[in-house]
Amino acid sequence: MKFDKIKNKGQARLFESRYLEMLTKTHPLVIWGMYLPIIGYMLYYSNATLGYSVGKITLVFLGAIFFWSFFEYVMHRFLFHLVTENKRLTRFVYVLHGNHHEYPRDRQRLFMPPVPSLIISSIIFAVMYLVMGGLTFMFWPGFILGYLIYGSMHYAIHAWNPPFKFMKPVWRNHHLHHYKDDEKGFGVSSSFWDRVFGTFFDLDKEKEDKTKVKELMFDK
Repeated sequence: MKFDKIKNKGQARLFESRYLEMLTKTHPLVIWGMYLPIIGYMLYYSNATLGYSVGKITLVFLGAIFFWSFFEYVMHRFLFHLVTENKRLTRFVYVLHGNHHEYPRDRQRLFMPPVPSLIISSIIFAVMYLVMGGLTFMFWPGFILGYLIYGSMHYAIHAWNPPFKFMKPVWRNHHLHHYKDDEKGFGVSSSFWDRVFGTFFDLDKEKEDKTKVKELMFDK
């Protein structure tokens, strides 16, 4: 989904209803506050009630975070940038992600808002439980933490300069995804899968356009 002109002011209007429109916005701290207690309880439940060892819980939990990074890449590449002639699907993709590319300075839509987030995460939990049973109580928390890290990294990339030099390639990869080529640079929380599948920008050849980068950053 490409736009002739990126809008640096305001927000996309996603729904006619102002009540539905309100439900499309959130702050990162709201989502962290919503999920951290659930993550903590499920990990505790895995050990105290289900009897899994701390070692196994840790291994499954970390594996789920890694799995999220792959899931993030696949979703961003094949769903968030889906090109279709189906108007309903095009609308869905715009609501899901396209509005971010049109209004990259909109800081209120980088996390899935609470209501749809809880619905979707509950469905994901149910599907995982059907597949892996009790392991879900340690896998789902890792998967959700991966999502929280992704959302926070996405927010940080649009809010601040990279805090450490080693993080700059991740920042530049995402900036170039916005203003250079949206068919590359799909990793946000990490560039690992971009490197694996050959969609990472060649940063030695890509000159940084500081003006366009500035246009992607939130207003201070």
